[in-house]
Amino acid sequence: MSDTSTIQGTAAGAQEAQFGDYFALLKPRVMSLVVFTALAGLFVAPVAVHPLLAAASILFIAIGAGASGALNMWWDADIDAVMKRTARRPVPAGRISGEAARDVGLGLSILSVMMLGLSANPMAAALLAFTIFFYAVIYTMWLKRATPQNIVIGGAAGAFPPMIGWVVATGHVSLEAALMFALIFIWTPPHFWALALFMKDDYSKAGVPMLTVTHGRRVTRRQVLVYTLLLAALALGIAFSAIGGPVFLATALVLNARFVLGALRLWRRDEVQAGADGYRAEKRFFRQSLYYLFLHFLALMAEAGLDRAGVTLVEGW
Repeated sequence: MSDTSTIQGTAAGAQEAQFGDYFALLKPRVMSLVVFTALAGLFVAPVAVHPLLAAASILFIAIGAGASGALNMWWDADIDAVMKRTARRPVPAGRISGEAARDVGLGLSILSVMMLGLSANPMAAALLAFTIFFYAVIYTMWLKRATPQNIVIGGAAGAFPPMIGWVVATGHVSLEAALMFALIFIWTPPHFWALALFMKDDYSKAGVPMLTVTHGRRVTRRQVLVYTLLLAALALGIAFSAIGGPVFLATALVLNARFVLGALRLWRRDEVQAGADGYRAEKRFFRQSLYYLFLHFLALMAEAGLDRAGVTLVEGW
């Protein structure tokens, strides 16, 4: 972290923070994905959870995700200030001081872990604590500025929520929880590298060693294709696991066919083509990646719902 926190604190004093600024500090869009995938992990688990316990657990997981976001914004304020995509965030824009963002993040981290431990079980709380630590320290403070593998390794932080949801219900980690973790873990690199492709020079200006900066966009496009093929194989494999089924298989076939085709289109492009059409294919692939994850987890929830209702769509499944 740079010495800009003092400057940010002074700037923030000139502009009173609003409730919306503190809410933005928690990265609500990221939080919504965390909430959904954690809910999916909890719902797919084979152990029924009382609705009040489920609601409380999801709330505390969401607060933990928000805490991670606040700590990330505190540490990355210097980077965010020079990137067009992040310059209007509360800390670099001077609406909240760096110290305030840090204190909010630490306070919410302690609160979320303690309350999840009390409402669910110690294993779920420990996993949430590790997730916050991994995102705030391992990824934000170390990997992000140290290696082009930042997104590959750091993607684990975003992959833990369905596992936490599963542990809330069952009290332990299983193969099924690991498969949901892996789905997000392998999805993360093509998702973020697509963003890096059309954000052009933002990461370079910020000094972040994203793959597009260190190895070039051609290599990045090839890596997007490689990870997309791995992701397709994993998704189709999940269809034949204990949490899969015909609904998930049909969903995975359609979504992965489209995703692989999109990755192939990116791989075949060069920067002249991409720049000429305003990186529309890259932006389309990035948006498609959001629907990709949402629909896969929705299909897992549908399979669990059908199973509980005793509905069999295909004999033997």
